[in-house]
Parts: sequence; structure tokens; C-alpha cells
Amino acid sequence: MVQVEPGRILLIAFLSTLLITSSIAQKEEEEEVDPNSPESTTPKEVTYDSRSLLVNGKRMLFFSGSIHYPRSPPDTWPDLLRKAKMGGLNMVETYVFWNVHEPVQGKYNFEGDYDLVKFIKLIQQHKMFAMLRVGPFIQGEWNHGGLPYWLREVPNIIFRCDNEPFKMHMKKFVTLVIEKMKQAKLFAPQGGPIIVSQIENEYNTIQLAFKERGDSYVQWAAKMALSLDTKVPWIMCKQKDAPDPIINTCNGRHCGDTFTGPNGPNKPFLWTENWTAQFRVFGDPPSQRSAEDLAFSIIRFCSKNGTLVNYYMYHGGTNFGRTSSSYTTTRYYDEAPLDEFGLIRQPKWGHLKDAHRAVNLCKRALFSGSPFVQKLGPDQEARVWEQPGTSLCSAFLTNNDTKKPQALRFRGQDYQLPPRSISILPDCKTEVFNSQMITTHHNSRNFVRSVAANKNFNWEMYREVVPDDPGNKLNEPRELYELTKDTSDYAWYITKLDLGRRDLPMKNEILPVLRVASLGHGLHCYVNGKYIGTAHGSKVEKSFVFQKPVEFQAGSNQIALLGFLVGLPDSGAYMEKRYAGPRSITILGLNTGTLDITLNTWSHQVGLDGEKNQIYTQNGFPKVQWVKGGPSEGVTWYKGYFDAPEGDNPVAVKMTGMGKGMVYINGRNIGRYWMSYLSPLKRPTQSEYHIPRSYLQPTMNLIVIVEDEKGDPKDIEIVLVDRDTICGFITEKHLPSVRLFEGKGGKLVALEKDLKPRVELTCPSQKQIVAVEFASFGDPFGACGHYVEGNCTSPVAKQVVEKFCLGKPSCNIPLDTPDLHNKNEACPEMKKTLAIQAKCAFKA
Repeated sequence: MVQVEPGRILLIAFLSTLLITSSIAQKEEEEEVDPNSPESTTPKEVTYDSRSLLVNGKRMLFFSGSIHYPRSPPDTWPDLLRKAKMGGLNMVETYVFWNVHEPVQGKYNFEGDYDLVKFIKLIQQHKMFAMLRVGPFIQGEWNHGGLPYWLREVPNIIFRCDNEPFKMHMKKFVTLVIEKMKQAKLFAPQGGPIIVSQIENEYNTIQLAFKERGDSYVQWAAKMALSLDTKVPWIMCKQKDAPDPIINTCNGRHCGDTFTGPNGPNKPFLWTENWTAQFRVFGDPPSQRSAEDLAFSIIRFCSKNGTLVNYYMYHGGTNFGRTSSSYTTTRYYDEAPLDEFGLIRQPKWGHLKDAHRAVNLCKRALFSGSPFVQKLGPDQEARVWEQPGTSLCSAFLTNNDTKKPQALRFRGQDYQLPPRSISILPDCKTEVFNSQMITTHHNSRNFVRSVAANKNFNWEMYREVVPDDPGNKLNEPRELYELTKDTSDYAWYITKLDLGRRDLPMKNEILPVLRVASLGHGLHCYVNGKYIGTAHGSKVEKSFVFQKPVEFQAGSNQIALLGFLVGLPDSGAYMEKRYAGPRSITILGLNTGTLDITLNTWSHQVGLDGEKNQIYTQNGFPKVQWVKGGPSEGVTWYKGYFDAPEGDNPVAVKMTGMGKGMVYINGRNIGRYWMSYLSPLKRPTQSEYHIPRSYLQPTMNLIVIVEDEKGDPKDIEIVLVDRDTICGFITEKHLPSVRLFEGKGGKLVALEKDLKPRVELTCPSQKQIVAVEFASFGDPFGACGHYVEGNCTSPVAKQVVEKFCLGKPSCNIPLDTPDLHNKNEACPEMKKTLAIQAKCAFKA
């Protein structure tokens, strides 16, 4: 037994206690949140100068993305924000949607799908700042631009100008929102994530229409916002005369070249909407914007003083119910980095993430250096940020030639730039990123028929009966917006007409023609209860003329017009004075000549009987008599059941065989469909409609469809959505990935010795590569899902790729792999491309 002196025991105990205390203190110090970071609840001072926004005096580059809380169910918010954070964003933007928060004057809803406070708190929990665009006019392809319908009925109101009724209601709502944010301590000076807010929205586009009342309105809106004392900067987008200290910002695709700049010497360059594609309306072909063009635009902007870029949209989501504006599709900004279903769209998501990383490698030079421009050719230049007398230097080399690649000579080195591209040199020497060279993988979306959900719908149908005489009579048809008051898309116009035998044509082959001139959006026509046909306008030209031959009978005839809307307008001056519905109704070809029946006394009914009885719900559908389903003409309701699809992939319903209408899932309206309105490509603009998983139960999910044109539900199917087709497309000319570099102590450091080009593939959701569907090393071309071999290819390309990738969740294939080169002698002098398409799945 070893004896220890008492003094030594005390010393050991003291040292042990000191060690434990030191370890705890060190751990606490490591876990302490940076007071400047978004997740910190420490109050933060937000200011700005001509260079940037500052948080507690610290300059920051902000890469932001628009994610709108009403366009995605709350259970998806955390995953969307997580993916945004992973994509290199440090800020999230959202509008505030007045008409969902105050659908009835004085009655507010900030709960469930509309829980704005919860959404902003989640942004902070995901370590991001927030941009709150209060508006309250937002446009955003949202019904009525976010303004509640009841606002139209306020006496003497004129929207968005120096009009006392409008200003009173606008100020009341804006104040309500700001106070709600303050009560939850969501502004940065209270420890929250909101560091910038917006008042109004793109007002310059209509300001001239109101003349001096437009100018004074801008001044009033600015003063009103400042009076709310949020202690964070306010912005006005696309507002050249934004009153000090409001910051004017840019919206568009290329603000690095189109923005005239801040309207004051002490305001920073901010970009509130970098459009990631284009919203689509029914009748449109697909909308595209390449990842390369997006990357070019943000780098260009940052190289020219820009310090905040917000992607509109980063996730578009879904216009559920009747929330979309005139003719806008239910699917919103599907081409965004996160698609409608919240799946990562590659390469857009990954290429932008790489662009963010590359720009951030230049941050010290951008904020500490001085800029200058060096001309390198007719359409070529270098934008350099350098601190004289030090090694701190970053350069942005630009080739603005849209057709030809160019060799740029910069500081003794040659750099090969593809057409219309920017290269980033964080140390003014090393090229780490080029906007045209995508090094991340690609993917393709699949809609796969669900086995569990499509066993048997057993469709039943109920035909809506044309009202006989609903009352509400007037001498002429009422205006459609004012009639429906945004409570339904539909309204009946019904009149009766007595015709004698001598009024009708004597020849059987000649029929009178019913002609209806309408201001929009569309109508269905019935004569004596029989469906005659339909006609509609478009986003560009909402007015239209319906004309169809009609078999009138001698005696009394009922003419019923079912007018329909596809959302309220969302833009332009004098929105409160927009009109829709029939304006002139005539019958041509009668023996007595053309008969104008516009003033023939019309009865009106708002909405369908099925809507009033809520037959799209479990409690409502027993109120009508259902029969076996089949083809239909005119307003028909269909009902069926399906089990929840297998797995956890997103779900959609494919509306093959249907015309136009709405879909309800367990009583919830998932939006308008319009399959009969074909794009110039002779295809529907949208065929699949998102069903959120949170709307489903394990079995017996009620699907109810109101088809108001012509349809047959036999080919409708529930599909699962995935992006399990992944691809790579890398050339031997490609730069190494920017992910192989980092900044340390102000210097650029390579993380690996091997910086040669390589294809990197990663499966989503921890799946594995189960098949290589295409592989070519040579001169392949095409896009992911549609690759084609060129004139030469390595005969062993597929075997080599399978060796690297099969059975793995991710893999890297270097382009200098010996097997690829040794077995490919067809084009030995050519710079080659490796194109791969692989399939991901969970291991069986």
C-alpha cells in the first residue's frame, strides 16, 4: 500500500478541480454563440453605409432566398430551411400575406399555415437572418397582390396612392404586423433574426399613373414605416426616389448591369429579387433559367459593390386553393433551387452553393480592398479588389463575349474563359470557380406511379344541376369580381327567352348563334340545361368572345352562363377598378335579326351547390346522390378513395383525362388544375398537382374533384416524386471544384493535392447507386435524363464508372483514370467529356 502525504492529496484535489473547471469553461466557451450570428438572441445593432449592411459593426455578404410560408405546409418548413442553409444561404426572405391574415375585415389569422411568428423563429433556429417584406401590397403572383377583397368595398378607396381610406387600412395592418414581430422579439435589436424590412413593392412601375398623389404616397409610406421604430433598415425595391433613409433596391435578372445604383451616397447595393426562373401561367410553355446564368449574375453583382442577393424564388412551393393570381399555375417557381416539392434541383442548387463559397473566399478583399477595373480585351475585363501594400487581392475576370471563349492575360498568367462567364481568383492568381463550369452533379425528376395508392379509386360522380331561377335579379349581368367577392371562382347568370316558331330559322341546317363578349376570365354555356361549350381569355388578353350554334326551341328557353375566374389581378394601377364577366350577350341568325339580350333581366347565383354543401368533405358528400363515375360534360363532381402512397417521397396527383377544375384531398383544396388549356407545345402547362403528405392519413383518403368542363377520371393516378436520377458532366477543361479550397488566415489553401477535374455523384436521402444507366467518355451531349453518345467514346466507360460507384451513396471518378484513356484511341487529341447517368435507390 502506497501512502500519500495529506498535503499532496490536497494539491491533487485542487489540480483536479481546476482541470475540471477549466474543461467546463472551455466547453462553454466553445459552445457560446457568436453575438453577431443569426441564432444569437443577443440584441444586435443593424446599420448600413455605402458599402454594406453592418451587424454590430461587422460587414457581411448576404446570400438570401425567398421561401413563402403559405406556399408550403408548416411541417415542411424545417426541411426547406435546412436545405437553404446547406445551399450556402445566410438569410431567408418572405412576404407578409395580408389577405390570408385578415380575410374578413377585423378578423385575423396568424395560426397554422399562416403562423408567421413560428416561421421567422424557425429561420433563426436554422442560423439564418430574415428579410421581412411587409408590403402590404406584394404582387408575388398571389391573389389580389395580397390585398384582401374587402378592401375594394371601402368607400372612395383607391389602392396604393395618397388616398386616405387606403392609407388608413394599410397603416393599421402594417402596424399590426410590426407589433406582432416586436412582441415575439424578432427584430435584430431585440435578439431576433430580422435585419431588414420592406415597405411597398415595386411602386415605380405604377407611380406615374397617380402623378403627384404617387409621389406624395411614397413619402408617406416611408415616414409611416420609420415611425414604427423597428431599429432595422427599411427598403423599397425598384424605387428610384426612395426617401432617406429608406434604401432603394434592385429586382431583375442582371442587377449587376441594369441597376442604376442607390439614390444616395450612403446606401448599399442590395438585390431583393434575382429571378431564378419565371413564374408560369396556364397556357405557357416551360420556363427556364440556367444555373450558369444565375451564377454569372450574382458574381457580377458582388464584383460591382453588391453585398446582398436574394433569390426569388429559392423555393416556390404551391398556390393551394384559390391563392394564385390571374391565370397563374398552381405550381409556383418550380425551376427554383428547391423545386415545388422541396427537392433539391441540381445543378442549380449546387452550382449556386459553389458560387457563394467562391465569393465568400474573396470577402476580406471585397470589404478591405479598393476596387479598380482593368480592360483585358474588347469584351473582357478584370474587376480587382486590392489593398495596396499587402497581399490582400481578389479578382473577377469576365468574358462578356456571348459566343466565343477567350484567353485572358492577367498579371502574367493566361486564363481560358468560356463565353459569357466570370472566373473568380480569390488571391488574384488561383482560378477556383468559373460561372460556366459546373462541377456539382445534376439530377432529373421522376413521377413514379404509386402501387399502394392506385389500387382502385371506384370513382363516383354527381352532376351539378343548373339553377332554375336563383333570384337576385338585375336588368343586366353583374360584374364578376364584385359578384363573387372572392368567395368562389364561379357565378351563374341565368335568363329566360321566349321564341316563336317564326323567330327560328326555317332550314334545319341553320342554327342561331349565341355570342357572349366577356371581360374575362372564362365561361361555360348551357341552354335548356344542356352544356353547349366553353371559352376563356388568357393572361395577356383576358377579354374573349364565346360563340356557339344553339338549338333553341319554340317557347321558353333558359340560357345559363357559368362565369369563372382564375384568380384576381395582382399588379398595376387602379386594381380596385378591374372588371370581369359578360358585357354583351346577343343571338345571331334569328329570322327577326340579331337579338341583344344583355338587358333581358338576369338572375345570379354565386358559387356551385357542391361548394355550398361542402360535398368535398366527409360530412358534406352524403348530401347529394352519387352514381358510378364516367365521362362528363359540364360541371361534375367526382369522388373516390385511395391509401397513402408507400415510402416518404413527395406525392402528386396526375390529372390525365381531365379538363379544368379543382382537387380536394380530405376536404383541403390543393389548387386549380387546367389540363385542357394547352401551351404552344400542345401540352398542358401543368399536369401533376402536389398533395402534401401532411394532408394524408394511412388509408381511405377522400379525393373529390370538381370538373367544370369535360373530363373522365379513369386515367388519374397518384404518383411519387423523386430526383433519384443523378448525372455528372465534366470536361477535361473544367476547373477543380471550389470545394477543394478554403481561406485560412487571409490566404487561399488547397485542401487536397490532386486538383484535377472529376465527376462527383451523390444520391439523395442516403440512397445508393444501384445502376449506371449511361456513361460515355469522349464527346457526349444532352442533358441529365437525355444524354447521347457523340462520335467517339471509350468502350469501357460504363464498366469503369460501375467500378467506382455501384453500391455507394456517393463516388468520385477522376477524368485521368488510366482505364478511360488507355482504351479510347478514337479521338486521342480531343479534350474529352465524361457524362454519367445513374439511378439511386434504397438498398433492398
